[in-house]
Amino acid sequence: MICYPNAKINIGLNVVEKRSDGYHNLETIFYPIPLCDALEAVHTSEDKEPYTFSSSGIKIDGKDEDNICIKALHLIKEHCQLPALKIHLHKLIPFGAGLGGGSADGAFMLNLLNKEFELKLSDEILQAMAAQLGADCAVFIKNKPAYATGIGDVLQTIDLNLSGYYMALIKPPIHVSTPDAYQGVIPTPSSHPLTELIKLPINQWKHHIKNDFEASVFKKYPEIGNIKMQLYNSGAQYACMSGSGSSVFGIFKEEPQLKVKPDYFTWIKKL
Repeated sequence: MICYPNAKINIGLNVVEKRSDGYHNLETIFYPIPLCDALEAVHTSEDKEPYTFSSSGIKIDGKDEDNICIKALHLIKEHCQLPALKIHLHKLIPFGAGLGGGSADGAFMLNLLNKEFELKLSDEILQAMAAQLGADCAVFIKNKPAYATGIGDVLQTIDLNLSGYYMALIKPPIHVSTPDAYQGVIPTPSSHPLTELIKLPINQWKHHIKNDFEASVFKKYPEIGNIKMQLYNSGAQYACMSGSGSSVFGIFKEEPQLKVKPDYFTWIKKL
């Protein structure tokens, strides 16, 4: 069986408070976008090992057993018996972009196994498993626009539809570490919840919906801030860095014509 784990963007990201465990409570909107990897899991009787794993596309560093798809497999096997599997991941969603590509792969693996082997695990159980893989994994179980709080794991499905708009996504060859992103961020409770702000016309979002990581990231990596400016100069209704970077997206009424450096990852799609 094959599935297509998709990326997400963050429409706004507010760092609300620092927790006693060292993590931060956030407020954000997760919105799925059709930029996808491909994940296949096939029952095989040819191999004596419980699974084999291979990948193509963007190079994946690290050991196979550390891949999030394999971690998802082990979580499922704690509850259910599975036959030997041949697993292949074709990676197209760039790493370190704030797009949740790895998280999507793990969550889609849970969904794929649940469906393929008729395990009848509920969305609630799958979300709890996904949360063990990563803070933003759970949103990919239902894979719908969601208002997220906590560390990104407390989810509320929302009515938000960007169909008909064009989205442009640009990622320069820059890796932004999470500690770098948090530098200069002062946790501040939101004065207006994002669930209310997204009801405004999209061309007004730029005045009200922000990503708290942009200030520190743009200061250290001005190139990322320049991309956001370019998107607005090209007619974006709204532009924002996704997650803690380094990708920036723009929402357009018409298909944009962008001049982008050859080493930038660029994706433009009508939603």
